Amino acid sequence: MKFKEFFVGQCIEAGPYEVSEAEILQFAKAYDPQWFHTDPEAAAKGRFGGLIASGWHTCGIAMRLMADQALQGSESFASPGLEYIKWRHPVRPGDRLSVKGTVLESRRSQSQPHLGILRWRWQLFNGQGIEVLDLEATSLFDIGLP
Repeated sequence: MKFKEFFVGQCIEAGPYEVSEAEILQFAKAYDPQWFHTDPEAAAKGRFGGLIASGWHTCGIAMRLMADQALQGSESFASPGLEYIKWRHPVRPGDRLSVKGTVLESRRSQSQPHLGILRWRWQLFNGQGIEVLDLEATSLFDIGLP
């Protein structure tokens, strides 16, 4: 989508994306090697009663879904960061995740008129409709002069 196609209140949805145990293990071993992400037997005896995905992995899945649905082919070039991030519920092997992005703000920068600023909330849900991730992101777009 192009920057001019975004508007306040707009909801963009994508998914589902099915998370496999192999993917959870692979990501965790590479980037978040904590036992509840990497050891199914130990995780079964732990607080969550089984293997769970890293929160950073769930962020990556949300990013992929939003990139494919809304950012591919856009003028997006960077993000200055997140306002907040909350991991609401564990993601488990076999979960089918879908994302909903809600546009909170869409405007041109006053100091740099070629810069578009998009502030949006991403919510990731599992197949039972349970929210597993909630974040607010800012995306920057190089949209040229008015």
